Amino acid sequence: MNAIKETHFQLPGQTSFYKGKVRDVYTVDNKFLVMVVTDRISAFDVVLPEPIPYKGQVLNLIASKALQDTVDIVPNWVIDVPDPSVTIGKICEPFKVEMVIRGYLAGHAWREYQAGRREVCGVSLPEGLKENDKLPEPIITPTTKAAVGHDEDISRSEIIRRGIVSEEDYSQLEDYTRALFQRGSEIASKHGLILVDTKYEFGKSEGRIHLIDEIHTPDSSRYFYSEGYEKLQSENQPQRQLSKEFVRKWLIENGFQGKEDQVIPAMTEEIVTSISDRYIELYGHITGTDFQKQDVGNILERVERNIIEALNRLK
Repeated sequence: MNAIKETHFQLPGQTSFYKGKVRDVYTVDNKFLVMVVTDRISAFDVVLPEPIPYKGQVLNLIASKALQDTVDIVPNWVIDVPDPSVTIGKICEPFKVEMVIRGYLAGHAWREYQAGRREVCGVSLPEGLKENDKLPEPIITPTTKAAVGHDEDISRSEIIRRGIVSEEDYSQLEDYTRALFQRGSEIASKHGLILVDTKYEFGKSEGRIHLIDEIHTPDSSRYFYSEGYEKLQSENQPQRQLSKEFVRKWLIENGFQGKEDQVIPAMTEEIVTSISDRYIELYGHITGTDFQKQDVGNILERVERNIIEALNRLK
């Protein structure tokens, strides 16, 4: 299939390479970050064996548009998008926190609430809420990268007390996070969606805070469909979600949740195509535009050529 499973480029001026779950990241001249969003797909912290055609393009182009739509709020790391699957940006020193913001009681916050806790990351929640209810106002529930294992919840006061982020910078991160979520919610509403929760990552370059990584993609955000939301809530029914939850559901139905000794179910061509079609569908809903497939010869040759041409322009 015409998909990017992995890359092994040797770019001019390349100084380092990092392979993440779904991204291959090259550093060039210790100045540029070249992020290739591959078609690998992960679920339950496991990378599945087959790549999903167009998935990388979908995520990269959604993030690119969302970053363009918010550049008036906060500068971001992007310099160029030379290929549908690639973003080239400036190197930033990342803050060691992820700014998670929630407008609705869903996911992790709901599980904490359901367990009887009325405070998440130092933020108090009122009594009487049910799953997927709109919160009185959006709440910021940051996480910090654990030395080992999963990210961990942390409060604003603890972040500042431990010196993870200075109080001045953290206040700015909060302001940016609220403004970005407001913009993202407004854009989602125009496309018949509700931005439920999302996360933002920030870094510093030349002393200025920049928005980094991806934003408002179905991999980093949770969306509900606006139509029918109120009715489903009043009837205590699950909300229609726009995320990669359908992949997890397929895995669970076939006996896989990432646990030891479980075997990943066979990813037939039919399954791979259906997942690809769903990602293309997500693109249309989130951006309000039709997805344009890029089928230009050998995909890896195209990506490498476009990266090198862009780097030559930028140097």
